[in-house]
Amino acid sequence: MSWEGVTERRIETNGIALNIAEAGAPDAPLVLLIHGFPESWYSWRHQFAPLAAAGYHVVAPDMRGYGKSDKPEAIDAYNQVEIVNDIIGLIPALGYEQAVVIGHDWGAPTAWATALFHPDKVRAVGGLSVPFMPRSPVQPMPAMREMFKGQFFYQLYFQEPGVAEAEFEKDIRRSLRKFLVMAAGETDLTKLPPKSEHDDLLSNLPDPEVLPAWLSEADLDFYAGEFARSGMRGPLNYYRNFDLTWRLTHGAPTQIHQPAMFVAGAADGVVMMAAAAIAALPQTVTDLRINRMIPGIGHWTQQEAPEAVNEAILEFLKMVDG
Repeated sequence: MSWEGVTERRIETNGIALNIAEAGAPDAPLVLLIHGFPESWYSWRHQFAPLAAAGYHVVAPDMRGYGKSDKPEAIDAYNQVEIVNDIIGLIPALGYEQAVVIGHDWGAPTAWATALFHPDKVRAVGGLSVPFMPRSPVQPMPAMREMFKGQFFYQLYFQEPGVAEAEFEKDIRRSLRKFLVMAAGETDLTKLPPKSEHDDLLSNLPDPEVLPAWLSEADLDFYAGEFARSGMRGPLNYYRNFDLTWRLTHGAPTQIHQPAMFVAGAADGVVMMAAAAIAALPQTVTDLRINRMIPGIGHWTQQEAPEAVNEAILEFLKMVDG
């Protein structure tokens, strides 16, 4: 599937090659758009044209393990220090000294971390759905296991290599359909059937007969084709490195000082889980220019509400660049 004005190529960075989709003049200021799970550069399809028209070089990579990008075999190759280095390496590889970095879902903590650890390279930063969270004082996985003891929690279910892969890949199109619609604004998460710690992720999720307006059959075909080719191992490995990333980032700064924006869907389950971190943003992100909830949408922010997200991003970029 092609989008007018958007081209793809592979770029070497941090010892691997990432597939990138890009639009806009190659000498215009660089905006990097970082996708999450289980997505692709394609999750930013509605952002390329408006940002390019506003005078930016817009680049959205397939993150490592996804799409046409390289897929290292080792689980620990997907820790956030390596992921951040992939993104920071893209900046000089594309001919720039600095970039604005905006991420969604897993891309949001990556974007925040690029700003936190590389303030000379990241001149402004944005997160969709997931707020900045300073490094935890306690090791993440033992705390998560204690918090969700006796309950189903998807991030714990993803820990055992091969289990979630097999479930997703059994019928990748159906799995993605269930998962994407489950986390969207059309789904009332409080009405989903309860799960025990021994359940799987997808079996008792409703399989929508009609897709929501933001997700077409062609969109679903694109995603299914990408994951049929790439598999789910790399994407799921992001969840298997909480403790390693925590160890590697000992002594991390606790505040972000660049101009920043945060936008999320009011019906996003992640927002409910991250309420404390969202409330703390004015303290942890000292130059927070935009802090906005979009009513009526769930987790897939820039796909469910592209106009509102584009408006926020363009407003933010105007604040940064005048």
